[in-house]
Amino acid sequence: MQKLRLGTRGSRLAIWQAGCVAGEINKVMPDLDIEIKVIRTKGDKILDVALSKIGDKGLFTKEIENALLDLEIDLAVHSMKDLPSFLAPGLMLGAVLKRENPRDVLISHKGYTLSSMPGNGLVGTSSLRRIAQLRALRPDLRTIDLRGNVETRIKKMEEQNLDGIILAYAGVKRLGFNEQITEIIGTDSMLPAVGQGAIAIEVREDDNETLKIISQINDKNTDFATKSERALLQELEGGCQVPIASLAHIEGDKLHLEALVASMDGQTVIKESLSGDINQAAEIGKLLAQNLLNRGADRILEEIKRLGE
Repeated sequence: MQKLRLGTRGSRLAIWQAGCVAGEINKVMPDLDIEIKVIRTKGDKILDVALSKIGDKGLFTKEIENALLDLEIDLAVHSMKDLPSFLAPGLMLGAVLKRENPRDVLISHKGYTLSSMPGNGLVGTSSLRRIAQLRALRPDLRTIDLRGNVETRIKKMEEQNLDGIILAYAGVKRLGFNEQITEIIGTDSMLPAVGQGAIAIEVREDDNETLKIISQINDKNTDFATKSERALLQELEGGCQVPIASLAHIEGDKLHLEALVASMDGQTVIKESLSGDINQAAEIGKLLAQNLLNRGADRILEEIKRLGE
């Protein structure tokens, strides 16, 4: 193979991530020519509607996956948290890069942290997961739907005089906005989205040549951790616009998985954790999901689904 065609969204963050993957591949195969192809997705085209109102299955991935299936590109680079719980038939995750800090952060041009923000404070976020956990933590705060890239959200925060916005640390750091962070939110207060902070590489199942190339840049610990989180998501059948949060970390040969399902008003939060052998990553995710469902998560998810119909 002389050339590798890499598909990605066109945002600054997506281009950064695509460049990161290309750079890692060129470290192990310096003579390989990598072409980055930008593909616009539905989520990129509709910017004035809340994500939860325009669907969640493949919102930022479907068009890129179609290009992959149509042989227009050889691999697709995604923020793993954007991937639907089940990939399109014929596609698979071929590799994942070493994960960045998966936590959420608060950016406040007024210098607030979540605990110091005054009652009735306005927080911008488009994530139902963040909204539900924020309501559980600070029911006196108000949320306003806020979409767009990192720069756009920061600008909207200032223009609308919001008290703060919640974003993923990974994206903020990758785009160089670290200094504007006023709080890195602990996972005891806000668990991240499944796969948050990880860059995923998707390929065709039958493309052994590309699989062989990208397997060289796969980070095994991140692979195990995100495999467990995604197995939990699949068992719960939740898309990115459902208040499901999960985070796995690895110590030696042990994997520790924590997850929650929350009602939209934040009044009911079902939280569980489970540990086991790293090689049983997917099984741990499935079992933890069943534990959550048995404790009432099924009723919460069914209610949210009903409200969305």
